[in-house]
Amino acid sequence: MSERPILASFGDRENNVEIDDLPSLTFETIQRAREGLAMSRDPSVRNAIQEALKQMTVLSDGGFESRASGATRRVLLRAFIQTLFKVRVENLERLPHGAAVIAANHLNHIDPFLLLSQIPPSPYYYIFGDARTLYNKWWKRQILNFAGGVVPLERRWKEEMAVIESAKAGRADMRDLAQAIEQDVPTGNSIQVLRQINSTIQTIFARNNGILLFAEGRLGTNEGKLHLPLRQGAVIYALKAGVPVAPVGLIGTKNLYLGKELTIRFGEPLCFPQSNRPTRQEVSTALEALQYALIDLLPQNYQEPEGLKLFHHFLNRMLQ
Repeated sequence: MSERPILASFGDRENNVEIDDLPSLTFETIQRAREGLAMSRDPSVRNAIQEALKQMTVLSDGGFESRASGATRRVLLRAFIQTLFKVRVENLERLPHGAAVIAANHLNHIDPFLLLSQIPPSPYYYIFGDARTLYNKWWKRQILNFAGGVVPLERRWKEEMAVIESAKAGRADMRDLAQAIEQDVPTGNSIQVLRQINSTIQTIFARNNGILLFAEGRLGTNEGKLHLPLRQGAVIYALKAGVPVAPVGLIGTKNLYLGKELTIRFGEPLCFPQSNRPTRQEVSTALEALQYALIDLLPQNYQEPEGLKLFHHFLNRMLQ
């Protein structure tokens, strides 16, 4: 297996999302693509992303990036999260004490902050997340610039890819938007970027820290359901480094409201033989094990609580 397909597992269609997986070209899809293009052109967003990438360069070169301690980060995030929600944590003792990959399902943009508010401050876990989503609002830029510990992934969104594909298929009204996206929105697929991500991950593990990934590679649409197939990134990097994968089920975060109970359920760590160049069979076997582990952690018949849902709209859009 070549290096490029392994590293490309974080992104969009250019990183293995099929055309059939793209959304329909609705008004909402086009509007979302326009929003993404605007973010990519926004100097404040670009500067924040570039600064975060510089910090990752420092890390991959063996230095120490500027970031808050794990304890400070947890205190601040816990105060924020537990002011708004009730949090239930199950089987936290299953989380490995050293370098590991946390692989969770993904229902809402609040998920990484929820997890980081509850796990121990050591080992330190780095968030891998969509660059523009992380830095699209001024207050998020302020928080993340202070906290650090973020590896921003530059990639095109499915909505942007849908616009590009529609232009290729003959939609003349989409050509200008498609050309602008291709010109101004990075794919994140350059060899230099992919090698830097690989080097950063190796350094993180070498320092006995961990990474937090969302195995679906996108937001799920329903509680208790995984969006399949899972992306390969979580298991590939665990296989190459010989570190365990910690499956985590997140329950209740799809539809937020004030005071809602959110559950974090930790599964037994998955351990695989180290493989510097994982074969397709090794990746497939590990990915299948992770898929079943996540399914076992999620409720089979989730029932959304009834009653008054205060600030529902605000809380669900707060981190978008």
